[in-house]
Amino acid sequence: MAEVTVAPSTRGSKTSVVIVGAGFAGLYCAQKLGRRNLSITLIDRRNFHLFQPLLYQVATGSLSSGDIASPIRTEFADQDNVTVLQAEVTGFDVERKLVELQDADAVTYDYLVVATGSHHHYFGKEEWEPLAPGLKTLEDALEMRSRILHAFEEAERAAKDQARSTAALTFIIVGGGPTGVELAGTIGELAHLTMRGEFRNIDPRKARIILVENDDRVLPMYDRPSSDKAGKYLEQLGVELKLGYKVTDVTAFDAELTGLGKVERIPCRTVLWAAGNKASPLGKALAERTAATTDRAGRVTVNEFLNIPEHPDIFVLGDMALSTGADGKPLPGIAPVAMQQGKYTAQEITRRMKGKAPEPFKYFNKGSLAVVGRNRAVAERGSLHFGGFVAWLMWAFIHIAYLIEFQNRVVVMLRWAINYFSRKRGARLITGEGLPAPQVAEPSGVHPEQGMPADPQRHTI
Repeated sequence: MAEVTVAPSTRGSKTSVVIVGAGFAGLYCAQKLGRRNLSITLIDRRNFHLFQPLLYQVATGSLSSGDIASPIRTEFADQDNVTVLQAEVTGFDVERKLVELQDADAVTYDYLVVATGSHHHYFGKEEWEPLAPGLKTLEDALEMRSRILHAFEEAERAAKDQARSTAALTFIIVGGGPTGVELAGTIGELAHLTMRGEFRNIDPRKARIILVENDDRVLPMYDRPSSDKAGKYLEQLGVELKLGYKVTDVTAFDAELTGLGKVERIPCRTVLWAAGNKASPLGKALAERTAATTDRAGRVTVNEFLNIPEHPDIFVLGDMALSTGADGKPLPGIAPVAMQQGKYTAQEITRRMKGKAPEPFKYFNKGSLAVVGRNRAVAERGSLHFGGFVAWLMWAFIHIAYLIEFQNRVVVMLRWAINYFSRKRGARLITGEGLPAPQVAEPSGVHPEQGMPADPQRHTI
């Protein structure tokens, strides 16, 4: 980049901290640095902070998109030293200490914090993405919600064609981690409780919900007792567990599962992806400019101070960072890790400005919680494992507490209370101009006895 326009907010005598990404790590870092003698620039391609742990509730109609998103500017309205820029970061010039933006703009920094998160990882099968959407953005959640609800509508219209109706009522969720478990359990509740009695030609309770996990248990990152308990909760909600299986093909009309020496092709209309994450492409761009290394998921290797080696002025946080814990294992890409890293980085920048020696980042594991459905969750804290209503209640209160705005906390709490007692969900709207109309006939090349195409082609649902 030969010529740049430097943002005025970054000029001056104050130490300049540029934070790229307003997720948990970036937001907590900016909050902790607020009202200090610094010039802080927070850059994000969106104008809002998204509470990703509750995205699945938007995808299944429990919450509306505005309930889990907060305008970034609102959060920093009272912090005069924080400038918020909605912009697309395109690269970095570490020699000149510039963050490059679209349209030849740039922002200068003394300290750079990069925390732009991750997106879906299809393990080399990117052509599956339009057929099996993941869940990372509000758009993803709304698209997923439309597909889930549209499937029931299609089944209702095609009720006289048993093969088509059965395929429409078949949901395959790929990945048995927390997101996959949450989606499967909530769709199970949607079919067995929320929608009961709302259709005239089909019984939503006959929906087939299949959770596919390559491991021999769901929640493989949890201890065995918690995984087994979560598996039982899912089965109680009518979820079929395909453990030891992986998806080997996806089309608009079916999915192929391979495992335990078997290959099974299942006609379905809705495949949802929760199988893996890949670091933001900015990680690769940063690694190339700093000679840093990345792992297979694109995460940038950082040292014990969350810095890129040889670049103590650059911090990488959250899902973008390959950071290890006290046990030498990589820290998981979860919100508590990102929050603690954001707070630590703010404290570390302050320490260094005072001339103090750096202190290593230490992650404090407060425990793990995974919700499966109404009154069903599993919790771990050290050697303590428990589940059921108490774990579910803990999960609810912790997530409400972590929401950024007070208004969001109140709204989510009220919506959950109404949903809990009414057993209904108030945000079951099918939106999106790009969605197809319900199909009433299979495309050409269908085996009538199978209800699936003879030569399936990959195209959008």
